[in-house]
Amino acid sequence: MTDIAHIAAAPGGAVERADALLGALRRLMPFDASFVALLHPERREHLSLVRSGYDERTCAYLDGPVWMDDIELLGLREARSPIRLCDFPVRPEAVHCWAEYLVPAGFREGLGVGLFTSDGRYLGVLGLHSVSAVPVTDAVRDLVGMLAPLLAHAVDPMREAGAVAGLVHDAVAGIALTDGGAVLPLPGLPGHPLLAAGSPVLAVVAAGRSTGEGRLQTSFLCPGLTDGRADHHLRITLLAMPPGDLPYEVTTVVVVSPPGDLYGLTSRELEVLGLLVEGWPNQPIAAGLEITERTVAAHVEHIMVKLAAPSRTVAAVSALRLGLFVPRLLHHGALSGDPADR
Repeated sequence: MTDIAHIAAAPGGAVERADALLGALRRLMPFDASFVALLHPERREHLSLVRSGYDERTCAYLDGPVWMDDIELLGLREARSPIRLCDFPVRPEAVHCWAEYLVPAGFREGLGVGLFTSDGRYLGVLGLHSVSAVPVTDAVRDLVGMLAPLLAHAVDPMREAGAVAGLVHDAVAGIALTDGGAVLPLPGLPGHPLLAAGSPVLAVVAAGRSTGEGRLQTSFLCPGLTDGRADHHLRITLLAMPPGDLPYEVTTVVVVSPPGDLYGLTSRELEVLGLLVEGWPNQPIAAGLEITERTVAAHVEHIMVKLAAPSRTVAAVSALRLGLFVPRLLHHGALSGDPADR
């Protein structure tokens, strides 16, 4: 248990930790094949993190969506206790993976356990199989069950994302996004209505990713949803995740925090700054915000004074660097289109 606790807490990649964990488990019980598979966040299938000892036919089945039926039949997505062949809640012949793939491949016993985080998230499955028909003892089975939370922590795809979110010290909420756009919860941080799937904030994030504008860190402001004051804002910070060794990519961490120093900028000036950041001239800004060009010029002048910027270009660069702007898609009555069209 001490060895596994050290491995689970070790730095490095999830694959490296998973391999080390399987090595430690081999000292506890003999097995001839093993895998750790993680549930894909967007598809009804598991993806292999590490796997060895199985033939190609079995591997193809484990990589497919039908295997989920077996996992659910055995209760591995709900139960926290490991199961051996003799612990199956149904006849082994009814478990397609066992009867049609593992037995023809020569396996006669095994141990499987669902991997759950401390906050109750189901991550995937650990499987250990043996050509011997002798099952492991109850004591070994129960010890693997005690170790399962450590195993889950070692391979949790959100582990690094949670650490990255910790860089925003005053964060009040957060999520992670996969390469396919799935919204995943972050350990230690609650969700937020601003970060719900389909929200305007995530539309801003998606627009930045689709145009290749993603940076290691960027932030912007969003008008608050629950505070009645017109000048209430929250800060949205985007943190890019480096490529990892997981079977699917967690690409971006999105965190909500208090707005910080707004340099005395009003809600309207923050909206104007959002358009300056996008390169909109005064005339399209006036048309889009339904105000006069003279009013726009006054807003720009006030912005330059408050940011101590000698020009509108410098003001826009400062706003981008400081995250002192409300993106166009988050304006009240959100504007659309290109400034050249206005």
